Amino acid sequence: MPDFWSMQITTLERQDLVTQSFKAGMTYADYRVLVGSHAQSFTSTGHTQTEALSNYTLLNDRRMKRWDKTFKLTEAEQDLISGFDRPLNWLLLTESWCGDAPPATAVMQKIAEIQPNIDFRVVLRDDHPQLMDAFLSNGAKAIPKLIIQDPQTKEVLASWGSRSSAAKKLVEDFKAEHGEITAEFRESLQVWYNKDKNQAILSELIEILRVLNLETRM
Repeated sequence: MPDFWSMQITTLERQDLVTQSFKAGMTYADYRVLVGSHAQSFTSTGHTQTEALSNYTLLNDRRMKRWDKTFKLTEAEQDLISGFDRPLNWLLLTESWCGDAPPATAVMQKIAEIQPNIDFRVVLRDDHPQLMDAFLSNGAKAIPKLIIQDPQTKEVLASWGSRSSAAKKLVEDFKAEHGEITAEFRESLQVWYNKDKNQAILSELIEILRVLNLETRM
């Protein structure tokens, strides 16, 4: 079930928000070009511009280049993903400065490359405030946020984000002990992503696909 912590809107209004946002979405390739352009000009996406956000964008551009090159699926994983045949729209809310986004987007794009039934688009959080408000995580505007929709019925089927369960626990445990997230912890989280090799994210997204695919056979 989608983890909606949202403004008070109807199911049809939420579906329409997703549908309209999906139409306005970028391909992953276009998003990569956009982030690269901001990194080159030392700016960021979003309505707030700070030196810190520009620095994070520069880092993320490098991280995305690395993940795009290094993240690989095993033959078994490719066969499993190829076997899911339910058409789906994947709509991702993110921003160039989001530190959790590069590993997640790499996994999503790789899955979409293998599975032609998935149409993967990206939109910017600050440009779609109503959509973000409809898909809060525990009341927060957390990104990256993946929204999964049936392209025919427009029904919103599931959502994921902003982190895997394993990464969420690391964050929650640190906050419980220290009160707030520090720059040092953010760096250690990136080290954890590298060691995990995106397996936590991949397994959760594959499980969502498995459940949704089973629904079509019931």
